[in-house]
Amino acid sequence: MDSEAPKIYEKTERVNGFECGFDRRWKPAAFFQHLTEAAGEHAEALGFGFDKMLERNLFWIHSRMKIRFADFPKPYDLITIRTWPKTIQQKLFFIRDFEVLNSAGQRIATATSAWLVIDATTRRMVPTQVLNLSLPATPGRAGLDEALEKLPPSAYGEEKLRVKAGYSAVDMLGHVNNSRYIEWICDSFPLEQYRSNTLDWMQINYDHEVRPGEEVSIMTTNYDSDADLWKIEGMNQSNPGRAFDAQLHWRRNSEGELPK
Repeated sequence: MDSEAPKIYEKTERVNGFECGFDRRWKPAAFFQHLTEAAGEHAEALGFGFDKMLERNLFWIHSRMKIRFADFPKPYDLITIRTWPKTIQQKLFFIRDFEVLNSAGQRIATATSAWLVIDATTRRMVPTQVLNLSLPATPGRAGLDEALEKLPPSAYGEEKLRVKAGYSAVDMLGHVNNSRYIEWICDSFPLEQYRSNTLDWMQINYDHEVRPGEEVSIMTTNYDSDADLWKIEGMNQSNPGRAFDAQLHWRRNSEGELPK
């Protein structure tokens, strides 16, 4: 580990207009994209970035993430992202937390995430005790102090979307990027859902990678209509199995909160 690198990484940036939706709010996928990028930049500063890990025939895999939204920034707002490694769980998961602040220093989102280290050849998980990665730990500081557990099972819901992994969806590791799944999840809801509601929180567990050319069905189930709680699963139709498992909750907008 680079002893000069900060335990807590911070970056301030301006919200891009093209990352916002019709409601002039930063899209959920943009949160995931920028938080993941901040995690990668911090790993690079600590000496465990993409190239350094690949020299050891290893790479990081985003395994799980949960984010709670207090507010959504608008186009050209200044925001600050903070991230830090928190702890290790089950001798496999590297836990990393995040917070997103507005220009007044108020938290507008908090998140916790779990990462695995994968052997680049076998694509198998490597236990933490054999890695010798001297990452800093800040177990007493939490962005989102909630466990990243397996999500409750449900019967497969209704197919709302079917997508094929093309060039735009695939990242440097040769599989669908984690934020692309968030776009697919969001696209499985009609625009009216966004006019009437705001995303409150979301958790996604990445189960199996999706390779170029593979086709995924996005299945949704509203298993608590009173609470507007949803289960979403991405089922790989080309290489049978579940690509991801997600759960999210909507909160009702107040009158006049969003444009009609």
